Amino acid sequence: MDEIPLMTLPLSGYHETLNSFPTKWDFVLVCDNHSLGSKKDRNKTSFLHELRSKGFVIETIKDIKLFHGICAPSWIFQNYQFLLRNPDSKSRVCYTEQLDEQQEMTTATRIRIVSFILHNTEIQSTTEKLKLRDLIKNKVFETAFPLHEEEYLSAKLDVKRENLGRFQKIHWARWTEIQPIEDIRTYFGEKVALYFAWLSWYTRTLFVAAVPGIILVIYGLISFRSSQVSKEICAANTTMMCPLCDQKCPFWPLSDTCTYAQITHLLDNEGTVLFAIFMAIWATAFLELWKRKRATVVTDWNLYQWDEEEEDLAMELAYNPELDPQLYKHSYIRSTIVLILVLLMICVLIGIAFVPVLYRSMVTVIFTQSNSEFFRERASTMAVITGAVLHYFTIIIMSKVNRRVALYLCTDLEKPRTFTEWEKNFTIKFFTFQFFNHFSSVIYVAFFLGRINGRPGDYVRVGGKWRLEECHPSGCLIDLFIQMAVIMTLKQTLNSVVEYMLPWVRCKFKLFGKPQNNSRGRGKENAWDLCKEQWLRNYHLNEVNVFSLFDEYMEMMIQYSFTTIFVAAFPLAPLLALINNLIEIRLDAFKMVRLQRRMVPSKANDIGIWLLVLEAIGILAVIGNGLVIAITSDFIPMQVYKYTSSPCMQKNYTDIDCLAGYINYSLSVFNVQDFENRKDLAELKDAMGNEITHCRYRDYRNSEDYSYTVTFWRIFAARLAFLILFEHVALCIKLIVAWFVPDVPRRVKNKHLTEKHKRLLEKSQVINGILAKCPARSQETQTRTRLEMDNSTEV
Repeated sequence: MDEIPLMTLPLSGYHETLNSFPTKWDFVLVCDNHSLGSKKDRNKTSFLHELRSKGFVIETIKDIKLFHGICAPSWIFQNYQFLLRNPDSKSRVCYTEQLDEQQEMTTATRIRIVSFILHNTEIQSTTEKLKLRDLIKNKVFETAFPLHEEEYLSAKLDVKRENLGRFQKIHWARWTEIQPIEDIRTYFGEKVALYFAWLSWYTRTLFVAAVPGIILVIYGLISFRSSQVSKEICAANTTMMCPLCDQKCPFWPLSDTCTYAQITHLLDNEGTVLFAIFMAIWATAFLELWKRKRATVVTDWNLYQWDEEEEDLAMELAYNPELDPQLYKHSYIRSTIVLILVLLMICVLIGIAFVPVLYRSMVTVIFTQSNSEFFRERASTMAVITGAVLHYFTIIIMSKVNRRVALYLCTDLEKPRTFTEWEKNFTIKFFTFQFFNHFSSVIYVAFFLGRINGRPGDYVRVGGKWRLEECHPSGCLIDLFIQMAVIMTLKQTLNSVVEYMLPWVRCKFKLFGKPQNNSRGRGKENAWDLCKEQWLRNYHLNEVNVFSLFDEYMEMMIQYSFTTIFVAAFPLAPLLALINNLIEIRLDAFKMVRLQRRMVPSKANDIGIWLLVLEAIGILAVIGNGLVIAITSDFIPMQVYKYTSSPCMQKNYTDIDCLAGYINYSLSVFNVQDFENRKDLAELKDAMGNEITHCRYRDYRNSEDYSYTVTFWRIFAARLAFLILFEHVALCIKLIVAWFVPDVPRRVKNKHLTEKHKRLLEKSQVINGILAKCPARSQETQTRTRLEMDNSTEV
């Protein structure tokens, strides 16, 4: 390695020195060894010269790349520390005649300020002004990153351990430890700390949601054999159902669906409505209690009344006092164009959701005509399962498309004023796209499958050939359950594996074949070897960007949607989410500490726009679960039958189940002679050799002209009435819970009230002290005021 001279500029406060060698660096810039005198070399030299003119100390180490260490002296932070009213210290910096002695600030705050200066430093190129972002885009620099703090560095250099060793001291990356939010905040900043605080809180409350879901399934397991509906289906071996396809598909007995009918009872039983209402209450209580938790946390950080816009202005003023603020702008034409493009993209996503629909329609025919008895008997189920897998892969592909579209809309069209505004706009658009990406097919299965496909003899066909699929013979709820279970399981397991394994493989690949520096000596050369080793190790870690934390939030929002919106069809969703999150927290911690470069710390006092997303999901959960129970489930038809046509209503039976006869009540009769393509039908004989003249199908139509019966309209009215009643009751309960649980704890309110009183009292004492030091002037002022009042009275 080329010998590099040690720094001679002494640094104060932050850096401990060993022969004038700094033990810590704020940032590292990495670039290729450009040709001397080239445009890239000139731009790089100009940028580094501009940083040196601002007081930064820069040293270079040459290895596979050129590494430029950036070190900021403590005095450079004076204006920032005063204008930002540094919350890292207990007392605030104030001006009297001169600035008081500088308060100590954490490494996270230093990195944040240095990052701001680096990204706002401009150089004059031949035709334009360039910032660091432009230089990285033009490949003048490859990357810029802060360094992880490592315990061994301080031990080898025999320097003080203060503010060192966070890399090893953060225990939250270990499976056996809890979340030390304060340590996370000190190391990664408030924004990351609030994410883990929210994720920990969400995971703990998921336990409360998972227990009732498990109880509901256990109740279904205990009672499914005694279910009257399941008994009738299992005994219906003489009830012949209409063929599931047109091409040589056989008539089949209803008893073939016995197992699926019993599984349906696990999900669709008397406790489903209560569980759906409970989940609406849980979602509201979770958000309200999180608001209280967040208020407590940020109060302890002295950030409760922190203003992000004021923070941004303070950073800009400290960097350049002559800089004018960026004013708010709004263009109705631009907003209209963006809105039209967003709606167009939503239509595209809904259209893509029909790809699995077409796939299931075709595959059902293929499986039904298969030579394998296994596939023939399970044609509908196999079509739903493989369709859900196909839907998952379309989700992966369209997620990448959605990100690019949202970036184009936010960056190129809207051109937001600040990064915070950009992040808010991007979050809304990307989540909207992802919601339709994940749930368009699920919504179709839940509310349209089997309801728009027509009837035997008059099926709705795609392209005049493929008829739309029907619900599973045991009910539409089992289709929704399979769709939810497959997508949620694949998404959580594969995402967790990919999210951890890809960064791990990249790190191992970058380090493969790289020589390890095992020097143990002391002195100048060893100091630079240790520095070089640390920079290289951080360089080989996976890169982080503005989407690193955003992607973690987005993953949890989609999971929260699955956990709440259609939970009536999938009561085990909270349990799967709980198990996933217990692993996710540790994987996120391990990834951030050991597999990724250090994030630039960001300040925040809440989770931002994500709170509004959670509230919107909570409202959609009430609507979604109400629709699932009213439309997808057989709960309403069963109740209508029970209280209008059941044996219990016609005669005074006490030893008969009120749902006896429900299956025959829910099936319509179709005359085989009315099939539109009788020549394609299978043999019109059942297993006993009897000729089949009629078949049954799930609907409420008469057997003459196949029009809807009075029972259909009666059930339709009951579904609509239940939906309105359920949603109003659930929303009222949500409002009551939100009112009953205050957003801010009483302790926090009293603390802020006491601080306000104390601050005003101190101001009053200062004013009284000033007046007491000038008694003559005060007396003169009082006399003059008295004379003016007397003159005014005479006039």
